Amino acid sequence: MKKTARWLWRALLALIALILLWQLWLLAHVLWWKQFDPGSTSFMRLRLAEMREQDPRAELRYHWVPYEQISIHLKRAVVAAEDDRFVDHDGFDWIGIQRALEKNERRGRAVAGGSTISQQLAKNLFLSPSRSYLRKVQEAVITVMIETLWSKRRILEVYLNVVEWGNGVFGAEAAAQRYYRLSADRLGPGESARLAVMLPNPRRYERSFGPQLSAHADRIRARMIHSQVP
Repeated sequence: MKKTARWLWRALLALIALILLWQLWLLAHVLWWKQFDPGSTSFMRLRLAEMREQDPRAELRYHWVPYEQISIHLKRAVVAAEDDRFVDHDGFDWIGIQRALEKNERRGRAVAGGSTISQQLAKNLFLSPSRSYLRKVQEAVITVMIETLWSKRRILEVYLNVVEWGNGVFGAEAAAQRYYRLSADRLGPGESARLAVMLPNPRRYERSFGPQLSAHADRIRARMIHSQVP
């Protein structure tokens, strides 16, 4: 009995040590990316693997551009569409989470998430699109790391450069080129609003941008002039 208890204790200690090592690995990357730009993300690697199952020569569309070379209209549109309290919260929009829970309760299913830009960035950089309580906990831990160590400007810069905007299309520059044949710094209010509303499901909206989404883009365009960005 004592031997079994000792083995279980050692297994528990080993598990705790592995978890701590994993968190330190994540923290090291967060610290590194505070100064240096990510070459790829977990979402990029997953998407590329999927694409290469169909075409072994497939490549992602991805080109990093500095914060200054991204249109102010796109910054405002994305904040308006995804996280309108971005500059004020500490990584978690508790008001947005409460509203999402109430909306889901009314609908009887999950139709809203309430995730902030910081949470979405944590997921994109390190995790996967799969949904589980364990993944949400890890996402929250990474979000705290990012919000503690990065400025809001850096968070938005990295997010706009790595978020998915279509099948194999990542970041503002690739999206601007893909949909409008423009560089990211030349996007106007209309183009920016349309790109912003694609973010919840970019591969679907890449194929079909219907009247409902157009109406939503118009609403975002009207709201984005009030958006605060770093």
